[in-house]
Amino acid sequence: MAGKPSGKVSGLQFSPWNLLLIIPLVVIVTPLFNIDHPRLFGMPFFYWFQFACVALGVLCTGIVYAATRDKRTTRPKRDALDVDDLDEGDVK
Repeated sequence: MAGKPSGKVSGLQFSPWNLLLIIPLVVIVTPLFNIDHPRLFGMPFFYWFQFACVALGVLCTGIVYAATRDKRTTRPKRDALDVDDLDEGDVK
C-alpha cells in the first residue's frame, strides 16, 4: 500500500467483516429459489424470498459498516529514497 501526499492510504483494505457481504449475493443464484411454495400471505416464495434478501442485505451492509468504520489503516515505513521521490528528482 502506498501513501498519498495527503496522508491517506491507497489500495485495497481487507477485513474479515467484508466476507459478510457475500450473503446478499445469494439472490443472484435464481435457480435455488425459483419455486412457488411455501407461500407467505398468498405471495409465492420467489417474491417474498427476494424481499427478505433485500432486508438481509441492508442488515449485512450495516453490520460491516459499523464493524469497519473505525478500523485504522496501517502504512508501511517508507524508505529514505522512495521511488516517487526519485522520479521527481527530490531527494530528502
